[in-house]
Amino acid sequence: MIGTINTPRRFLSIFLLLGLMVSVPTDARAGNDAKELVIKSEIALGNLLNNPDYHTLQALLNDARGVLIFPSLLKVGFFYGVEGGNGVLLARNSDGTWGYPAFFTMGAMSVGLQFGGQDSETILAIMTDRGIESIIDQEVKLGADLSVAVGTVGLGAEAATTAQLADIYAFSRPRGVYAGVSFEGALIHGREDLNEEFYGSRTSVTEIVVQKKHSSTDADKLRSLLGNQ
Repeated sequence: MIGTINTPRRFLSIFLLLGLMVSVPTDARAGNDAKELVIKSEIALGNLLNNPDYHTLQALLNDARGVLIFPSLLKVGFFYGVEGGNGVLLARNSDGTWGYPAFFTMGAMSVGLQFGGQDSETILAIMTDRGIESIIDQEVKLGADLSVAVGTVGLGAEAATTAQLADIYAFSRPRGVYAGVSFEGALIHGREDLNEEFYGSRTSVTEIVVQKKHSSTDADKLRSLLGNQ
């Protein structure tokens, strides 16, 4: 059984920031990091929504309060496991449409019987107000602050939308082999540098997601994939 290392959050935040600089090949260093991440998020979302094995994801997104999309979540393990990646958060507006993205990173460390490497397209369907509010407040630990369930292939749409037993449902489309994957203990926090790059000025997650002070046509295709008219 995998046990998550009981690491203080501040230390884990620093670890994630340093680790993602070397583990994510382009999202953290290229000239158009934020825009490229949005484009990759469009691709990842399309890949899962168009795959019949993930039909439950669409059912959940119909009722979701928000969604976190990580187009490349890297996981490497040899007894000690490390995972991390950058992604975008979009929240549903009061009229049912989807807002504009704020940028986040997710990562974790664990110990136990785990070997291999994996690069996954990962989508987190956020089903509760508590879930979206906690993520906006940042430094959220999955499994501790919020309950998370791994989306099961074949779970009926009715069960997915009526039996919302978790704050978040996680879906991954893996590329590679990894033994011992878990989202328990993963830490999520904001990327203010990518927010600034994408919108052209310093801004906070609250200003983007709650106060809706920013918009960009570069995110309209991603929003339309989620169901905006």
